[in-house]
Amino acid sequence: MTNFQLRGFVYPFNANMNNIKEYYTTTFPTDELGAELNETAEFQGLYTVLCMQHDVYDYINVTDSLVRERLFERLAEMYGLSYDDVYNQWLLAD
Repeated sequence: MTNFQLRGFVYPFNANMNNIKEYYTTTFPTDELGAELNETAEFQGLYTVLCMQHDVYDYINVTDSLVRERLFERLAEMYGLSYDDVYNQWLLAD
């Protein structure tokens, strides 16, 4: 178990998390944008991208806001955060 920090708080991370594309295409099978997601992107990497204030869309390889929102919801759930915590961290990168 590794810990990550977001906005001054440390959150545990479970290394057995899903690959983003696998999660998305399984959860939202009718969304064709799932096929365009980065094959190797993982939720841990997405979390790191947010913490480092890098471009989330570059990391996931899709620029659709609905896809981003769904991934942020899952990320928040995985880390025990609120969606607003994740979203506000993303806003810092703008």
